[in-house]
Amino acid sequence: MKHAMRWLQWAQCFMSKFRAFMKNHSLTALLIAGLLCLAGSVQAEKADRNKPMNIEADALRYDDLKQISVFTGRVVLSKGTILIRGERLEVRQDPDGYQFGVATGAADKPAFFRQKREALDEYIEGEGETITYDGRADSIRFSGKAQLRRLRGTLLADEITGGNIVYENLTDLFTVDGVAKNGPSGALGSGRVRVMLTPKPEPTSAVSDPAKLKPSPTLEGQSK
Repeated sequence: MKHAMRWLQWAQCFMSKFRAFMKNHSLTALLIAGLLCLAGSVQAEKADRNKPMNIEADALRYDDLKQISVFTGRVVLSKGTILIRGERLEVRQDPDGYQFGVATGAADKPAFFRQKREALDEYIEGEGETITYDGRADSIRFSGKAQLRRLRGTLLADEITGGNIVYENLTDLFTVDGVAKNGPSGALGSGRVRVMLTPKPEPTSAVSDPAKLKPSPTLEGQSK
């Protein structure tokens, strides 16, 4: 009964968003509606914004005039719970101290991103030919054959694929387009967006430990 009621509530929420979608003709609005109704908030770890950025690579080229660092070869970036891997990474910092990064994958291996969700044993991870991190807007953009997943522990919960995906931490929203934007030349998706969502598991009821059970002094109302 609880499961049916939850799906009924989701259906009502989805239909209300769908009516708004029909007025605005926005595919992105429809996808966000479904994610908000079923998947819930996906806020990332807030403390990551203030953590130092650490980078490893095979080579580094630094432009002091432009304040840009370019790392190449098996690049690994960590910033709190944030992890970004790619073949090339360009990093800069604006006068206000906000950091920005553009990671590019290899021909046979896309760039990778992973971040823990706030106060939960859940993670957001994704891949794309190009991954753009915006420290000021606190957002991640996946461009070119983009994929985004939410994991509960090690289990896959939700998955989104498209040409271009933007995850906005400050507003807890995803936007998805079938065709990549701001990606490498020719980095197009299939032109279709695909979403797989799973409902949150119901809390498991406490089960008594059989080893701690004691025999009853009566059997069907009769004393032993």
